[in-house]
Amino acid sequence: MNEFDADAPAPHPGLFPTPGPGERVTVMLAAFEGWNDAGEAATDALRFLRRAFAAQRVGSIDADDFYDFQFTRPTVRQTGSGRRRIKWPTTKVSTARVEGQPVDLVFVQGTEPSYRWRAFTDELIEYVDDLDIDYLIVVGALLADVPHSRPIPVTATSEDDGLRERLNLEASQYEGPTGIVGVFADAADHHGTPTLSLWAAVPHYVAQSPSPKAQLAILHRIEELLQIPLDTNELAEDAEAWERGVNELATEDPEVAAYIHQLEEAKDTADLPEASGESIAREFERYLKRRGKENPGRDNPAG
Repeated sequence: MNEFDADAPAPHPGLFPTPGPGERVTVMLAAFEGWNDAGEAATDALRFLRRAFAAQRVGSIDADDFYDFQFTRPTVRQTGSGRRRIKWPTTKVSTARVEGQPVDLVFVQGTEPSYRWRAFTDELIEYVDDLDIDYLIVVGALLADVPHSRPIPVTATSEDDGLRERLNLEASQYEGPTGIVGVFADAADHHGTPTLSLWAAVPHYVAQSPSPKAQLAILHRIEELLQIPLDTNELAEDAEAWERGVNELATEDPEVAAYIHQLEEAKDTADLPEASGESIAREFERYLKRRGKENPGRDNPAG
């Protein structure tokens, strides 16, 4: 440990203990367009990760079995050669190896199915078995009474006793309608796969996509859980531009501006106890990891 490490905050616990020499951990991440995906923040976050780690498609679920194409319509796209092709709604499964880290990633991304959800999740559980998944992270985004000008809350819950103890989490207390994210998480939990649910709260008055600030908040939480530094500088710039744009729109409507001010006051009051604690420690830890990634040959990032 160098002297800079001695002054650093205690590491935030990751999703899993550090693997032994030669061991690897496989983590599946799943998100679905539709009811579970306010501002498309969840699916955009996984799309970012798939591109960042050059994930390769290894399978899919047959669209004809689970989608009502009058509700979830196929789209017409043009290829690079100028040919028109039909893109069908489906769920794709892709994999990526994280070089330099003992982690393999599996991505499940698609559109929430129209029907036969139990059969749909049964097919996903087959991938859990076939790809030897150790942990599952399901990702969603919901509309909430939160201000756009404050950090986007990302709630983590789990029904797994081990994950709750390790990450200091609680079981979800939600009761009410659920989407395919909740159904898949429940199926995986009953299957015996340690499962974590992440939900970002998207300001309901700016619910349209994209929602880069919510996407960034999800990626930061995944970054902590997987203990893998991510280069999110460009997305952070997009999030800042998005926030400035919403600020400008709010100034044009005094009622909206007053409502946002109320949300800000409520959020600030709720966050006071942690303003100098865990949230700052997490940001500092994330900064250290990014510096270490940018300067891999340097033992002391501050030197």
